[in-house]
Amino acid sequence: MPRFSREVEGVLRAAGWLPDRRVGLTQWKASVSEFSWHAAAESFLQEFGGLRVDISGPGITCVREPFEFDPELAIGEGGRFVELSELFGRRFFPLGEFGQGEFFLAIDEQGVIYLLGAWALRYGAGDLALEHLVMGVAPKRLVRPA
Repeated sequence: MPRFSREVEGVLRAAGWLPDRRVGLTQWKASVSEFSWHAAAESFLQEFGGLRVDISGPGITCVREPFEFDPELAIGEGGRFVELSELFGRRFFPLGEFGQGEFFLAIDEQGVIYLLGAWALRYGAGDLALEHLVMGVAPKRLVRPA
């Protein structure tokens, strides 16, 4: 069974992804040291870090928007990530930006990917989140724990 749908794999390959792709994290670890790295962030960025996906148009349940996996796009936003992490009881780590840079993409320690603003919207874990991002499936609002 293929890892991604044919369309999603084509979009990711056009952005520079290949199976078994691995990028070094040394530069990012130095430049985004204001954030608390975790294993899920490292694993995801080793495979998808540096990719910019330029998509647009209608999706399945929402418009498809471009996104980029570069944690340096969140430099200076450490306080926001700490605040949202505490608010939702997760350790959000920045993956990059969504749309025209108006929202952040983040990953928690379980490998679940989110869209962050003043709230958190959940795309799902790993490959499922990529399918949703590329195909235009609206993320689900994350409810704060009581």
